Amino acid sequence: MLCVEKLKVSYGQSEVIHGLSFDVKPAEIVAIMGRNGMGKTTLMKSLMGVVPSAAGSIRIGETPVERLESYERVAKGLAYVPQGRMIFSTLTVQENIETGLSVTGERSVPGQIYELFPVLLEMKGRRGGNLSGGQQQQLAIARALASKPKVLLLDEPTEGIQPSIIKEMARTLCRIRDEIGLSIVVSEQVLSFALDMADRVLVIEKGEFVHEAPRAGIDEARVSSFLSV
Repeated sequence: MLCVEKLKVSYGQSEVIHGLSFDVKPAEIVAIMGRNGMGKTTLMKSLMGVVPSAAGSIRIGETPVERLESYERVAKGLAYVPQGRMIFSTLTVQENIETGLSVTGERSVPGQIYELFPVLLEMKGRRGGNLSGGQQQQLAIARALASKPKVLLLDEPTEGIQPSIIKEMARTLCRIRDEIGLSIVVSEQVLSFALDMADRVLVIEKGEFVHEAPRAGIDEARVSSFLSV
């Protein structure tokens, strides 16, 4: 569903992503793990077109998107929840989600979104800025789902969120994978969260993948060693 080949990303003269290749199957959750500063967010921004790639290809299904603008990538089936969530704090919950409908032509929020996030149904008239961090993260994911994507990108979704909500988020992502058949890429530092929801784990270090494992056969101690400071 998502195929990335030999992707390179640079800031000025400094290359920070060094020819990365990976793919994500339909209805698969892949966690990209690594410490701060190892290239996770740069990779996510590059996939979404927020940061231009210097070389390589990005395909959604059979469609190349590496030369497209971010909004064009959304129309092709890519959705992005950035680090820090970036919801519209002065808009209501419902209005926030409705901003994701612009590429679908629909006018009302699909009921399935409120089924996945019942707390948002309760709070749909409340301003986004008045929600807790965990609720804002759910809102950001709901807004992304409103565009009916094929691939969902989540950048550090557990940042600043309490452990009980992190567990709930892992369950919800598994439901999204299983019920909607969505492919999901999550950049993350919390190994327990990755183990709760990912089908496969990739570890990134200094802009290169240094380890890959399916969840079933993962060496937790080895992955943890890459994440420790």
